[in-house]
Amino acid sequence: MINLIPIERIENKIYLIRGHKVMIDADLANLYGVKTFVLNQAVKRNIERFPKDFMFQLTKQEVEILKSQIVISSWGGRRTLPFAFTEPGIAMLSSVLRSKKAIRVNIAIMRVFIRLKNILSTHHKLAEKLNQLEQKYEKHDGEIQTVFKLIKKLLSPPKDKPKKIGFLR
Repeated sequence: MINLIPIERIENKIYLIRGHKVMIDADLANLYGVKTFVLNQAVKRNIERFPKDFMFQLTKQEVEILKSQIVISSWGGRRTLPFAFTEPGIAMLSSVLRSKKAIRVNIAIMRVFIRLKNILSTHHKLAEKLNQLEQKYEKHDGEIQTVFKLIKKLLSPPKDKPKKIGFLR
């Protein structure tokens, strides 16, 4: 199956707000090919499916910060503050928006979230391995420095006058 939406287009619409990776209602509506109020209306008709960890409304301050991050407001002249959907909330949208396109878009979005998790997991694993290597070589570094000090000590001339060895006449 050919990707319905380029992965980069979806990735660019995922924001970190309140410690959650979220997508904004207007961006989701755009991807699904519906108007924002249609998406929000479908959600409100099924609000019991969207607890606070699935969806939350942004504050004015969060909207301003988001607008400054993306330079231009993609929400136009809204009367209400946008909703942010977390990954489980986006998955739940597939039970509310039932068109074939909505299902395919949802699958594409879920794949992007999985890809992001894999990237972060790999990044964490690499950072951990790098830290282990660093600790291992720090120990070796100290041991190598000790060896060099001992070699230099052996190669340097003695500080005291050498004692004469042998028989006295």
